[in-house]
Amino acid sequence: MITPGENEVSQLLINWRDGDKAAFDRLVGLVHHELRRIARRYMRRERAGHTLESAALVNEAYLRLVEVSRIDWQNRAHFFAIAAKLMRRILVDHARSRKYSKRGGAQQMLALSEADRFANKPDIDLVALDDALNALATISEHQCRLVELRFFGGLTIEETAEVLGVSHTTVEKDWALSRAWLRREMQR
Repeated sequence: MITPGENEVSQLLINWRDGDKAAFDRLVGLVHHELRRIARRYMRRERAGHTLESAALVNEAYLRLVEVSRIDWQNRAHFFAIAAKLMRRILVDHARSRKYSKRGGAQQMLALSEADRFANKPDIDLVALDDALNALATISEHQCRLVELRFFGGLTIEETAEVLGVSHTTVEKDWALSRAWLRREMQR
């Protein structure tokens, strides 16, 4: 199903790829809300007191998108998949720099009054997840990309199937397999 503006987004992507700088400005207006939704989804999984906010994450993704050399954009879903991958890289880079900083970055600061609020919330170690995804990519690039699209990009099963050019059933099967593999890998 084509959503409102999908054809327009696809055309703007082609125009932007072909060098039309104004197309990127128009594109930003059409996709900004969805990118903010993806960024908020990412940030909900982050630790308390994270120094990066969803707006900053979107802005950094825009900066990196502008730097990306010519991409043969397929469609709107392909754009969001690339944007989600960029957001993943930004958060992983941020986590790595925080974890390895000389100021005790590996330690997480949490006030006692906030401790019970986060006690039952499962934290995701983005560095460990990134390492696991890189390992998965050596086994199956397809499954790694599927995880990026579903987990980071927030794409539905149908949208993921469209981007990957596979069936709905294949995405469901591979999604279950990939999650199980990642869960096992991250528990090591």
